[in-house]
Amino acid sequence: MKVLILAGGFAKRMWPLTENQAKALLPVAGKPVIEHILEKLEPVPAIGEVHVSTNRRFEDAFARWIAGVRTSKLLSLVVEPHDREEQKMGAIGGLKYFIDTCAVDEDLLVIAGDNLFEFDVNDLLKFGEKTSGPVVALYDIADVDKVRGRFGVAVVDEEGTIVAFEEKPAEPRSTLISAGIYLFERADLRLVHEYLGDAGNPDAPGFFIRWLTGKRAVKGFVFDGRWYDIGSFKLYADANAAFRRGTARWPGWRLRTHDVQ
Repeated sequence: MKVLILAGGFAKRMWPLTENQAKALLPVAGKPVIEHILEKLEPVPAIGEVHVSTNRRFEDAFARWIAGVRTSKLLSLVVEPHDREEQKMGAIGGLKYFIDTCAVDEDLLVIAGDNLFEFDVNDLLKFGEKTSGPVVALYDIADVDKVRGRFGVAVVDEEGTIVAFEEKPAEPRSTLISAGIYLFERADLRLVHEYLGDAGNPDAPGFFIRWLTGKRAVKGFVFDGRWYDIGSFKLYADANAAFRRGTARWPGWRLRTHDVQ
């Protein structure tokens, strides 16, 4: 199994902090966000290769990080051919570029590069093996006001199948949000091309997930613990504060709280 960490965006909402610094390389308690993700992948034996997708603007910075980080995984960089916001491929466009460039023909775990999550990735893979088909990691914020207009929102049935998915709805039907972590089988990867060929939105992954639910049974893996989406100055500050005071410790720590503000 391969892993793709998506870090091809320009994070304009957090400029000037991220104007010349990739968001995934921002330090949280002295360590880049992406390194926290890599540490969650380290104890997963099924994962051998981890690819980081970025753009030409941040290519050198990620190359330096790869050269200096300690890991047992094979790390490589996939560089999308753009260096400005208006040229970016978008998350699904970047996924297609990776599939084509690296001739990917196996199961793939896709992780947004601005994620700090607590669950054991082995649990997600076991869930995927048991259910078969694509899986979306879901987090329950438990506050509809915090969901409204901000996240991809899923509705699941009693068997955990996603029966509806909306991207940043004004009136959310649930408080289960996509955490930006997706497990795809090799058959799902071919559908990426079909989706984009049907003029699907190449940017927000939620549009692809909604389309995919009409093609296959997509399951929701609902996890506990803390989750941070480094999508604003406040959330970035909250994550740093939690890690610095030692309240965000993993693996193995569980606490039912909701830190998304």
